[in-house]
Amino acid sequence: MWGWNDGWGGAGAAVMVVIMLAVLALIVVGIVFLVRGLTRHDQVQAAPPQQPVAGPSGGRALQVLEERYARGEIQREEFVQRKQDLLGG
Repeated sequence: MWGWNDGWGGAGAAVMVVIMLAVLALIVVGIVFLVRGLTRHDQVQAAPPQQPVAGPSGGRALQVLEERYARGEIQREEFVQRKQDLLGG
């Protein structure tokens, strides 16, 4: 009743093989993405925090700091401390 040659014949068997291979490929791709996602997540958490890099003039970070100070968003003490942190002094 449910043999390989019922209904579709050999084409049915070929379709079944293609579907099984597609499902197997999806499982493998899913496992690869899962492993890559888990390892990237661990690497991001394990990475030490990076220190700000300042060029000769302090770079963009110093410019933003000066703009915030000029707008009155931060006090002088905080400005001086952050400027020293950026310039490494």
